Amino acid sequence: MSFKGASLDKQPVRATDVGSGLKKSLTPAQMSMIALGSAIGTGLFAGSKLAIMMAGPSVILSYVIGGVVALLVMGALAEMTVKQPVAGSFGVYAERYLGRFAGYLTKYLYWSALIFAVGTEVSAVGEYMQYWFPQIPGLWWVAIFSAVLLAVNFCSVKIFGTTEYWFSAIKVFAVLAFIIIALWLVFHNPQDQFGVHNYSAEGGFFANGLFGTWSAVIVAIFSYMGIEAISIAAAEARNPKIAVRKSFKVSFLRLLLFYVFTMALILAVAPTSELISGGSPFVTVMSQVGIPFADSVLNFVLIIAALSAMNAQLYAATRMLHSLADSGHAPRIAHRTNRAGAPIHAVWMSAGGIAVAAVVYALVPDGGFGIMLSLATFGALATWLMILLTHVSFRRRVKREQEFLEFKLFGYPAASILGALLLAALLVTSYFVPQFKFTLIFGVPFVVVMSVLYWLVFARKTQKESV
Repeated sequence: MSFKGASLDKQPVRATDVGSGLKKSLTPAQMSMIALGSAIGTGLFAGSKLAIMMAGPSVILSYVIGGVVALLVMGALAEMTVKQPVAGSFGVYAERYLGRFAGYLTKYLYWSALIFAVGTEVSAVGEYMQYWFPQIPGLWWVAIFSAVLLAVNFCSVKIFGTTEYWFSAIKVFAVLAFIIIALWLVFHNPQDQFGVHNYSAEGGFFANGLFGTWSAVIVAIFSYMGIEAISIAAAEARNPKIAVRKSFKVSFLRLLLFYVFTMALILAVAPTSELISGGSPFVTVMSQVGIPFADSVLNFVLIIAALSAMNAQLYAATRMLHSLADSGHAPRIAHRTNRAGAPIHAVWMSAGGIAVAAVVYALVPDGGFGIMLSLATFGALATWLMILLTHVSFRRRVKREQEFLEFKLFGYPAASILGALLLAALLVTSYFVPQFKFTLIFGVPFVVVMSVLYWLVFARKTQKESV
């Protein structure tokens, strides 16, 4: 089947486009919270320590650069989603505007990133629970919470949306409370130990050089990963075009607040050496306050944040696998939905990251988080790169067909091209960063294997369908 020469609004509609069994139950408020739920998790509370270790105080700029890239990706994706809200989202767009192989590869790149990210989040929960119950092995908590969230995703999307909304609401409230406390420490506390002078206290603002600043952008991109879940959820939204536009406008500003501003405050409260010597930088800051049980309250927030991110990422992974099955690029069973409209088989098939994380943490308990982060990062960077490349091809089609766009990314084509170049450069950079040594080591063979699989198994089927 070919879309060449057809109007964007008159293209043949496949099962993928209409959701094929998925129900439209998500509200605009839930859509915004889904994006926040994916993006505000372990990447913020635990990944920030790694980013600070790599860049020092200049990590603030790292998150700004990552935020700019996120803005470009969100804008490009919102533009395409408002025009065509479909299940499978950017995977379907890549298939339409770059070819079936590109769509196939994009979906699997994203799916791989998500399942590893799910494993990262749930393993973090196991570690956080040991703060209260050190005598209970972390893997027990991994199993318990995994079972609970799998059950949530087996239910209707409405239940998922409600769960994610309240998970994210707790996180948002906690981060806002943290910001208020940090602001008080920095600007209203008489002690001289707090303030922006900490930015240059140990080796200067660029303590680890410009390469350290640039390398930390990789962590920032992983932290922002999840914003693209808005477009995936659009196929199950009541008013997808309105929901996507609203979510795009509010989500990016919230992410900048929660990441850039929060990071600036953290580095003003404590010097780099203190932040990287303890656990989460958030815990280090709260230890300066002296509020009773502040550490336990924050630990509870860390658990909620990880569960929320895992919940949203598992949701996105199952919908992407559902779309792959609908295209004939995954086992057909992954396409089946239950009476509630949930792709139940895609849910348990996407839980593989939990098993991988359990094995990794059992073998390398001290470096498990870093390994899982490296594995997930390749798919995240590559997926965002494919989104921007797809957007360029999409715009060319729009211009050729003289189609009207209700929402446009500002600065096209320079914006899309700049974002793509930055992401490509980050992929290359990862090879030279010790903390991300597994990114390309895993990523390149993964692409080769999936490409061979496509041409051996799916190419003939695609040719027959095109005749």
